[in-house]
Amino acid sequence: MKLIFLGAPGAGKGTQAEIVCKLLSVPAISTGSIIRDAMKSGTEAGLAAKEYVEAGNLVPDEMVIKMLQDRIALPDCKNGYILDGFPRNLSQAQALDRMGVIIDMVVDIEVPDDIILERLAGRRMCGKCGAGYHITHKPSAKGEKCELCGGPLITREDDTPQVIRDRLKVYHDQTEPLKDHYHAAGKLAVVAGTGDIGDITKMVMAVLEA
Repeated sequence: MKLIFLGAPGAGKGTQAEIVCKLLSVPAISTGSIIRDAMKSGTEAGLAAKEYVEAGNLVPDEMVIKMLQDRIALPDCKNGYILDGFPRNLSQAQALDRMGVIIDMVVDIEVPDDIILERLAGRRMCGKCGAGYHITHKPSAKGEKCELCGGPLITREDDTPQVIRDRLKVYHDQTEPLKDHYHAAGKLAVVAGTGDIGDITKMVMAVLEA
C-alpha cells in the first residue's frame, strides 16, 4: 500500500507512521529523512539540497520531489511505503499526481489545536544527552534534571507557545487544504489522534483494512 499520513505538528503522525510501517513491512519516508539520505549519499539532488540546508533555507519543492522520486524507486518500496510530512501543500500533491504516483489512502490524524499546544509546550529535552521528556505524560523522576545523565532539562526553541501557534497556522493555511484534495479523490480517512497510542494504531489499521 502507498499511504500518506497527514496531521498537524504534534498530532502523532510520525509515531503512527513508525508503528504502522513495521506492521505492514513497508518503509516510512519523511521529508527530513529523504533530504538527509540524499545528502549522505552524495546524489546530485542531495548535494544541491545541502547548500540550502547549510544556508538555513528550505529546500525547494522541485528538489524534494526529485529526491522523493529517487527514494521510492529503491527496492524496499516495491510493496509500498508511508509518506510522513509529504506532501506539505497542494503543489506538492499535484506534483505527486504528475509523477504518476498512485496513493491508495491518505490517513488524516486529527487533534484539536489546544491539545497540540499542551503536548508540545510540555515537551522537555535534556540539554546534555538529548533524552526526551514531557512534564505531564513522561516527567523525569529527577524533576528538572535528566534521569539518564543528570543534565538540565530545557524547552526546545520550536516548542515555545508562540512558535507552536505559528507552526499550526502554517499547517492550517498550507497543508490542511490537502484534505479536500484527497477527499475529492475518495482517498481520505480521518482518525482521532487523542488517547492511547495503541488505540490510535488500532483505528488506523482498521481504516487501512476496511
